[in-house]
Amino acid sequence: MNAPRKICVVTGSRAEYGLLRWLLEEIRGDAGLELQLAVTGMHLVPEFGMTVGEIEADGFPIAARVEMLLSSDTPTGIAKSVALGVAGFADAFARLRPDIVVVLGDRFEIFAAAQAAMLARLPIAHIHGGELTEGAVDDAMRHAITKMSHLHFVAAEPYRHRVLQMGEAPGQVLCFGAPGLDAVLKSPRIDRPVLARELGIPLAAATFLVTLHPATLGQTDDEAVLEALLDALAHFPEAHVVFTHANADRKGRAINARIATYARSRGTGASVFASLGPRYLSLLACVDAVIGNSSSGLTEAPLLGVPTVNIGPRQDGRLRSPSVIDCAEDAKSIRRAIEKALSPAHKEIAAQRICAYGHGNSSARIKETLKSHPLEGLTIKRFHDLS
Repeated sequence: MNAPRKICVVTGSRAEYGLLRWLLEEIRGDAGLELQLAVTGMHLVPEFGMTVGEIEADGFPIAARVEMLLSSDTPTGIAKSVALGVAGFADAFARLRPDIVVVLGDRFEIFAAAQAAMLARLPIAHIHGGELTEGAVDDAMRHAITKMSHLHFVAAEPYRHRVLQMGEAPGQVLCFGAPGLDAVLKSPRIDRPVLARELGIPLAAATFLVTLHPATLGQTDDEAVLEALLDALAHFPEAHVVFTHANADRKGRAINARIATYARSRGTGASVFASLGPRYLSLLACVDAVIGNSSSGLTEAPLLGVPTVNIGPRQDGRLRSPSVIDCAEDAKSIRRAIEKALSPAHKEIAAQRICAYGHGNSSARIKETLKSHPLEGLTIKRFHDLS
């Protein structure tokens, strides 16, 4: 009997773990596979909710913990964190000896893991390649990870075409949709009254779910954008605003500190969470609008029928669903976009639940490919020229 194929899945943030959750379930439930879960980045930092505890609560054994996140979110600090990550993953992969490494997205934690795996000559499977986030340094890291990877699971056909443009072999670029949508369809929902009690928020009133990450590229003044957002929110005093923390990118900590000050000034009209964990999707399904620049406003929110106000350039280049309203970074534009999102006409559009990233069930297809795709010779890459 053949030994189970060892699949090492890397996760570094709360958002990414949510996207991977059902793929992890698929791998764990297959006797022909052995799940090796490598946890890093924000998962291991109390400031960001120490979300490794949520992973353990879900029953997933952790094969490796790679400490890499320094307390500094300056460019120098992030570069040093990447260096620590490469060293830590080199040790982890040498100990675990996986048959294939699975990474998702574009963050610097994942960039570090991919470098270590590539240098160890391990096959890499990359999820969500080919996308664009023109307002973030993540864009360059995503494309670099694509070139280090050997299997590609993209979320839409335009992204498959872009990966092919980068010289990847067509038979190794597969379009199964976004795995995070599986969670929208499969995750049990917390009843609205129970959720309101657990979070301590009044879900009977209008509720906004707000996440603003640093743009990291271009001329965007992240602090000014945040002030414009807070100014716009002041025009909706009847709404309860639920903030989730910005991630560990440059200036993320400054954003979180300012949000905490604002929430105190708004009193009972605002709440702040470092991480909502498994309650995130339940809350997302209940709110009147998602506001900010998080990718969940473009992926999960449309499938749940929730309008999105997407601020600024951070998600430029990504596919849009009809429920997404793009706006500039000034207070007037943000306020008008929120008003549009709350309008009956736009709520009717959102209720159609049209999603540009598929409609779920991608995790099972990704798992089957990870299980059956031949690995021999996979790490020998050849540039595939388009005819």
